[in-house]
Amino acid sequence: MKRSLDHNRFMARAISLSIDHVKQGEGGPFGAVIVKDNDIIAEGVNLVTQTNDPTAHAEIVAIRAACSKLNDFQLTGCTLYTSCEPCPMCLGAIYWARLETIFFGNTKIDAAYIGFDDSFIYKELKLTLEYRSIPMIQLMRDEAQEAFILWCSSYKKIPY
Repeated sequence: MKRSLDHNRFMARAISLSIDHVKQGEGGPFGAVIVKDNDIIAEGVNLVTQTNDPTAHAEIVAIRAACSKLNDFQLTGCTLYTSCEPCPMCLGAIYWARLETIFFGNTKIDAAYIGFDDSFIYKELKLTLEYRSIPMIQLMRDEAQEAFILWCSSYKKIPY
């Protein structure tokens, strides 16, 4: 018989990671855990400034650790508990990883209030390419298509 999930316990762990990380002076106030079958399989904290990696958000760190532990690029059947509502980058990774459910503590509005404001990214995503603040220019599409054509005919591909 499958044990029932203890959502508060897992959320408390994500929050504890975020608090401890700040107390240690090591980075942003974010923590995340990934749970499968009622067990924590991975944890993550914000490592952006420690690693000089702008993608090292707590959720991404936890996703990488969980995928490594499970030896799989999909986290089907897993749940994410994160101390804050995921940013657009993390949300994209969550969808690609196929996590089942997300529980979060603070909201994106709470994060913006303390200087972690992602609202400009949400606004940029709604704009057509020519109106975005970073120029996005298509170049050499015909040549780039070769990889897609090879992918479609490859018998070695692993669809995801």
